[in-house]
Formats: sequence, C-alpha cells, structure tokens
Amino acid sequence: MLGRMLWRSVLEGRRRKSLAAITVALSAALITTLFSLSVDVGDKMAKEMKSYGSNIRVSPKAEAMPLVIDGVDYNPLKDQDTLEEADLPKIKDIFWRNNIVGLSPRLAVAARVEGAADTSKPAEVNLVGTYFDHPLALPDDPDYRTGVRATNPFWRVDGAWPNEDMAGAPSEEVLVGANLASRLDVKTGDELTLSLAADSGAAETVKVSGILSTGDAEDDAVVAPLALVQGMTGLEGQVQSVDVSALTIPENELSNRARRDTGQLTAEEYDVWYCTAYVSSIAHQIEEAVPNAAARPIWQVAASEGVVIGRIQVLLLTVSLAAILAAAMAVSSLMNTTVLERSREIGLMKALGARRWEIQALFLGEAAMVGLVGGVLGLIVGVGLAQVVGRSVFGTGIDFQWITVPIVLVVSVATVMLGSILPARSISSLSPAEVLHGH
Repeated sequence: MLGRMLWRSVLEGRRRKSLAAITVALSAALITTLFSLSVDVGDKMAKEMKSYGSNIRVSPKAEAMPLVIDGVDYNPLKDQDTLEEADLPKIKDIFWRNNIVGLSPRLAVAARVEGAADTSKPAEVNLVGTYFDHPLALPDDPDYRTGVRATNPFWRVDGAWPNEDMAGAPSEEVLVGANLASRLDVKTGDELTLSLAADSGAAETVKVSGILSTGDAEDDAVVAPLALVQGMTGLEGQVQSVDVSALTIPENELSNRARRDTGQLTAEEYDVWYCTAYVSSIAHQIEEAVPNAAARPIWQVAASEGVVIGRIQVLLLTVSLAAILAAAMAVSSLMNTTVLERSREIGLMKALGARRWEIQALFLGEAAMVGLVGGVLGLIVGVGLAQVVGRSVFGTGIDFQWITVPIVLVVSVATVMLGSILPARSISSLSPAEVLHGH
C-alpha cells in the first residue's frame, strides 16, 4: 500500500520533483568530478611534480665532504667511497618498485677542457658522468631504460642528446652547460679535448652534441656518458651517487615520526609506514636493497609535492561540501513548497487515521527517489566532466574509480534527505480540521 502511494506521489507534481532532481544532479555531477579528481589527482600531480627533478639521493654511507672552488669539486676520487653500478637494478626491486619513475647515477670529477674557441689555456670545469637514456636490464623488464631524461625532465638541450647505444667503446658525445658554452664560445658540433685536472694522463676527444640548460650547477659543467667518465678516472663500474625519481604521497605525522626514529613505531605502525608510498619509506627500502648506501629524501622537492597535493585535495573537499550544502538548501525550499501545496492531502490522510511517521515516511521516500534519480544523472555527467578536466589540466584522462558510484549515490540521497527533514517535521503541525476547511 505504501509503495503504491509512494509511486503515485512521485508521478504527481513532476515539475517540482524534476527541478529537485536537476538540483541534485548538478550537485552530484560536481561531487563526482571533484571526487574523481581527488582520488586520481595524487598520482597525476605526483607525475607532474616530477618536473621538479629527483626526490631521493642515494650516496655511500661514508660520503666524503666536497671540496668545491669556483664550482669545481677538487676532492680526489681516490679518497671517496663509491657505489657499485651493478647494484643499480636493486633499486627497482624494492616493494615500491613500480613507483620508481627513473634513476640516474652520477660520477663527477674536475677536468680540463681544451679546444674551445675562447680559451688560450685549458679551462678547469666539472665533468659529470651520468645516464641519459641508458638501457638497464631488470629481471622482469630486460628492455628498461633510464637516465636524466626520466629523472630530470626539465633539462633542455639545444641540439641532440648523446647517443648511448653505440656498440663497443663508450659514446664520445657530450653536453656542455649553457653558461660554460657561452663563456668558452662552444657550439654544437665542436670538438673538445678533456683531461683530468689532477692527472696528466691520456686525454679524450669528444664532440659537443648539444648545449644543456638546467638552471642548476650543470649549466657550468660538461655532462658526459657515465662510461666515458668511468674510463677516464679508472673507476669502471663505480658511481658517486644516484638520483631517484619516485612517485610518493604527502608525508604525515606517522611518516615524520618514522623519519626521526623508526624504533619508536609500534609493529603495526611500522607495517603501515613501510607499506605506504611515503618518500621516507621508499628511501628506507632503497637503503635495505643497496649495500653501503644511504638514501636521503630531497626534502625541498618532496615537501613541495606534499604541500601542493594536500592543498588541492583540501580545496576539492571544500568545494564538494559547499555543493552539498547548496543542494540541501534548494531541496529544502522545494519540499517546503510541496508540503504547503499538499496540505489538504496531508490533512485528509491524518483524518483517515494515517499516523505522523507514515506520512513523513511517504515524503522522505519521495525525497529518496528524487535523490537517487538525481544522483544517477549527476554521476553520468560528472564522469564525463572529470575526463574533460583531466585532459585539459593533465593532458590525460582520469581513471574511473568504481568506489565513486556508491559514494555519490549515498551522498545524493543523504543530501535530499537532509533538505527534507524540516519540511517533513512541519507535517506534524498541520491540523486536519484546519487544512480541510482551507485555513
């Protein structure tokens, strides 16, 4: 009986109920869009924030203090501990290996440059060896490639990147930093002679494949393939440090405590921290995987990621709450009008013996159906809007999360119910005798 009355009640006054459903649909569409973005924005923003560069640096535990004069590190390599290049694949074998976007080893040494047009004597510069787009065979991905093109996407090259796919001898193509190229009048295609500043041994003739702009120390350096620098220094298979770019989530109170001392965590807290993609937990796992390594987050980058992502998610939540409140107020106004228009019907039901809760259940049931219809419509529209926003902001679609469906439907129904509470309660104040006589 109640079901038939509810269905007939929904069919009557369709104009006002359609307006209520549209109001809820607009709110649900906005909530769907913002929730989809909020769920997926962490990964999308983390990938966008990788343009800031690496967020973890791996170095030997007993790293030597640098001796830098005029931008050139004169600390002898023989006095420095190094990492084994053969251990680099272990970084991609940790629990969060799929979050490792890329890694780039470094081996830097003071060198002399001859052959530049604007030098009458050899110029002393930093010579940095690294991976550009280097093959690094992994057990589950033998074709994996990595290097600064993955970890430092903000690097810009006027010319071409050095070719690391040359068979046999290491590539003899290098990049020259923009500041250094300007100072020495070096252009793409020039040939330079490199030799170690602390050694009068054999020199290497290299070709400048491009001019590098980074906005960092590399603008005053010569950047070469790692194998070339290893051969010049006699440190084959050795690296000074490794920059790692990892997808992470913002740090919180738990990760900050773990960063200070993992020993103060309970076993359960440690498991949660270890199995969450905090930059501190990923760095800890790298230390476990790579012998003699100390992995330290680059907090300037990591903190920037956390602050930006956290603020965006708070903004999305605030807008969603505002949309829910606005929809509830609009529905409340419409339902109040409905109660006034149907006061005679309500009075008649009371006169025939209907109890107050039964009449309230009828109105709240109508509201729930309106909320459900509006939620479904808003969900469909919101999914499309999320894709439009994702492609316009991130250049890619937003992955649909099925958890969005029940959340949006429940929120839509709850919004309408919230807006219907006061109108439903006002039913109890209606006197059958008065409303049936038109008062």
